[in-house]
Amino acid sequence: MKIKIALFIFLLTSLFPQSLSAANLEQELQSIIQNEPALKGAIVGISIRSGKTGEMLYQFNGDTRLRPASNMKLFTAAAALSALGEEHIFKTEVYTDGVMHGNTLKGNVYLVGKGDPTLKSEDFQALASQLMEKGIRKIEGNLIGDDSWYDAVRLSQDMIWTDEEHYYGAQISALTAAPNGDYDTGSVIVEIKPGKHIGDKARIELIPQNDYIKVLNRISTVSPEGKAYFHMEREHGSNHLILEGMLPIATPRKKEYIAVWEPTGYALDLFKQGLKAQGIILDGKVQRGQFKAGKIIAIHFSIPLSQLLVPFMKLSNNVHAEVLIKEMGKQRFGKGSWQEGIKVLNEELKKFGINTKTLMIRDGSGISHIDLVTTNELSKLLYVIQNKPWFSTYYESLPVAGKTSKMIGGTLRKRMADLQVQAKTGTLTTVTSISGYTKTRSGESLIFSVIMNNLLDEHKGKQVEDKLIKVIANQ
Repeated sequence: MKIKIALFIFLLTSLFPQSLSAANLEQELQSIIQNEPALKGAIVGISIRSGKTGEMLYQFNGDTRLRPASNMKLFTAAAALSALGEEHIFKTEVYTDGVMHGNTLKGNVYLVGKGDPTLKSEDFQALASQLMEKGIRKIEGNLIGDDSWYDAVRLSQDMIWTDEEHYYGAQISALTAAPNGDYDTGSVIVEIKPGKHIGDKARIELIPQNDYIKVLNRISTVSPEGKAYFHMEREHGSNHLILEGMLPIATPRKKEYIAVWEPTGYALDLFKQGLKAQGIILDGKVQRGQFKAGKIIAIHFSIPLSQLLVPFMKLSNNVHAEVLIKEMGKQRFGKGSWQEGIKVLNEELKKFGINTKTLMIRDGSGISHIDLVTTNELSKLLYVIQNKPWFSTYYESLPVAGKTSKMIGGTLRKRMADLQVQAKTGTLTTVTSISGYTKTRSGESLIFSVIMNNLLDEHKGKQVEDKLIKVIANQ
């Protein structure tokens, strides 16, 4: 009897393998959705497609609009590659309206930003070096920062005020700077170390060093038995940084990121430092303004979009997303604003067959709690773009599960090491999301999108995500 049942199951599986697999997939996923305590009272959307045919294999609330968090970046990255191209670069230029008298430049110098989110301290020094190579040793005029390539709106319309001082909520300017190769644009790194002796103030270092951030240090060094505690706050509307607390003398250094207020001034400060390092005397003021006419005396080119996509997507950089939104608006409609950029985003999504009428898009990063997307539209995007000439660039920018290198594993470097998963993550308060590609045990390529809203604990939500994706990958 057992042999007959086994034979029947074998024949049934041979005749209808896909339907049985789909039924098993649905059963396992539904069990998790219904029984996981973390999902009680939450809303879950799931969409799974064949990577080869685009056929929908499973969906649960697939057409329900949900807050995507950083899964919004999947739309932004695809639109940017389509609208701007893989080789798109950002320029930063230095102009003057003055004339040379010996080694003195008599006139103003203009630092003109055009959106480069990758400018670091050494890049401003390289621009200053170009001035030195032209024989300039003194500037009798002002240093003026021109950020008019984009509009003057610094924060997206739904930015929560408590996010403004954090690196992920940094302001958007066409003239800005990043502290390191992760390109956390518009922010500085604050390193905090105990003093050399008990009772000393802690030692504070800004990276990059600058005069733009003013630090009030109220952190004391205490005995090794003391409790480590410190609090950092940037006064709203200023670059006054207040640090309070205490550090035991043996405490390892702490590292925090803080967003600057008005990035244009930050970039100008770094360029001014670069001039000083080259021995160029600036005899004038440092201020914002707009370049009208003159000649170019230095230029810097960013890495291409194809390379920028790696830190953007792997590390889920919000500022990069909003820069790309404004850049798309500038390039297509001549205005670097969220309004024009989101218009381009919607135009590009329509080209991919995405039903934009079912979406609510308020920014490019997903930091807005008003953004709304569906998992079915996300999985559709991930299927459709596979035939685009830039798809390999897009795919390689996605975090890879279990790969410990930051620029490979990204936000998935500590998750699902036993699975073949390449996907974009997302996190907001009460929200977690993950969408991307996986290869099953049978070698089939699948596309998935999972969004969870109204969670009480996002960390537990991510644990549920991993369980769901393991079920998908083990088909």
